[in-house]
Amino acid sequence: MKECTAARTWAQFKKRMGKNMKRLSGKRRPELMDSREYPPPCLSWIIWGLGAALYLSGFYQRVAPAVMTDHLMADFSIGAASLGNLSAFYFYSYVAMQIPTGILADSWGPKKLLTAGAFTAGIGTLLFAAAPAIIFANAGRLLIGGAVGVAWVALLKLTMNWFPPRQYALTTGLALFCGVIGAVSAGVPLRIMVDHFGWRPVMLASAVLSLVVAIAILLIVRDDPSKKGYTGFLPSVGVKSHTAASLLAGLLKVFRYKNTWLLSLAPAGVAGPVLAFSGLWGVPFLSTHYNLSPAGSAAVTSVLLIAWAFGGPVLGAMSDRIGRRKPLYAAGSLAACAGWGMILFVPQWPVWVLIALASIVGFASGTVIIGFAFVKESVPPSLTGTVSGVCNMGAMIGPMVLQPAMGWVLDKNWSGIMEKGIKIYGLDAYQSAFGLMIAGSILAAVLVLFTTETYCRQKVND
Repeated sequence: MKECTAARTWAQFKKRMGKNMKRLSGKRRPELMDSREYPPPCLSWIIWGLGAALYLSGFYQRVAPAVMTDHLMADFSIGAASLGNLSAFYFYSYVAMQIPTGILADSWGPKKLLTAGAFTAGIGTLLFAAAPAIIFANAGRLLIGGAVGVAWVALLKLTMNWFPPRQYALTTGLALFCGVIGAVSAGVPLRIMVDHFGWRPVMLASAVLSLVVAIAILLIVRDDPSKKGYTGFLPSVGVKSHTAASLLAGLLKVFRYKNTWLLSLAPAGVAGPVLAFSGLWGVPFLSTHYNLSPAGSAAVTSVLLIAWAFGGPVLGAMSDRIGRRKPLYAAGSLAACAGWGMILFVPQWPVWVLIALASIVGFASGTVIIGFAFVKESVPPSLTGTVSGVCNMGAMIGPMVLQPAMGWVLDKNWSGIMEKGIKIYGLDAYQSAFGLMIAGSILAAVLVLFTTETYCRQKVND
């Protein structure tokens, strides 16, 4: 009898507990449900980090010629115009890839783009390292630029899928920070390695690293958290099949918005001078007119890039906090313009003042990161990949035009002085060439003043 009573009591207890569990499971707090459905932050950062690795290598390749100018000019027997063109071949293909990359990021997904980009960058670096003549070096730089040109837009797409919208400006700022780490590694560290091992073996090692990144992206990265069993921060639309007509229609649609035009041209005047100076002409200018060693000159340009890296996330987060895009963007552009004028047209600053000015210019130039959040909020969400590509294309038009144009101006103003088979340019030649940088900075500030404020909100919906 006691056993029957105990069994009946146990059955009633289980039944009661089962009802309570059903009641609890049906009334979970929304915040608990969300915390279980969204991907863990560590996984999001790993996915993002692999995309950022390709972007980092792109920055490294972008500015690497700056510390190898003497080696490249002597090895290939070229002057400033040809050297500027060699460096700019990177930007020719980089810019050309931005619109198709934006479209493909919306249709194919970022994983395929990042994998193919890293692999092609490795092949291009191999060609550059083994180039027997300038034409092969140009071809290698062309491959590298087009390959890493997919990194930024694909990384923005991963950011939108793997992080909440409130972190967009912060994560894009951190992406720029990663890129600048790559650029800094192409400063003093690269110069030391080039002096010790030679530029060709160092570039060969860089090619191997790009291929390793390609394999890691292929194995680990996924386009959307749903591929890992989590809920994404954007609606999962999968891979769409687009016709050429629909892709062209999407591209034309983003240009219907005024902000697309203004915010795609303005970055050329902000990023252009930073990359033209740190990526090519800053080191020979500082070496010649401040009597700094190539490593010391590279250290100054690295300070500029480090400040740029910090300026991006700080100004991006500040823009998010105050709920405005336009005032910070315009103020940063004007501050950078004033700083460039002081660096380039006031001769022989004390080194500590030169470093301070480079820091101010770099930090202020970080305002360019605001433009990507700004333009994203100015078009329908379905076109964010396309418009990001257009905006990034504008940013790279700056150095693409400035580097060879400044080389042409330097050659035109060359006084005929040579040292160890390398042309030496006077201060007046550099100032004439750097006038193009000042003009670009002024144009950027003017363009931003004509934009329409979004107040950090999506102003246009699908």
